[in-house]
Amino acid sequence: MVTNQIKELEATKAKIAVLEKSIAKRLSKELASLPTKYGFSSLEEFVGALHAASGKKAKGRAGKALKGAPTAKRRKRSVITDEIRANVKKLVEGGKTGAQIAKALKVSLPTVQNIKKALGLVKARAK
Repeated sequence: MVTNQIKELEATKAKIAVLEKSIAKRLSKELASLPTKYGFSSLEEFVGALHAASGKKAKGRAGKALKGAPTAKRRKRSVITDEIRANVKKLVEGGKTGAQIAKALKVSLPTVQNIKKALGLVKARAK
């Protein structure tokens, strides 16, 4: 009958729930023992080594980069001079695209767009 199957299903669901809890507990214990298993004295040291091995920047609890972890280079900000503004204007009038101008002047595309906007070289959007 259907009621017997429903009872059997409920019993199976209960067994699955118990099994899932058991697996989660064992997995937690295994994960907690990994740093010691691989010779690290702390979890932070182990995580730092994992980040270093993956090539990603690792941060400790205090938000400071861990020793030995690779750091990404930050791009240097451009100093926008009157000469750069004049060159942007000249290149726009010469028919160059924003990307071409950015590459030629070694500035970012948003910088070129901001200069064009400040110089009034951008067409107004149609509404």
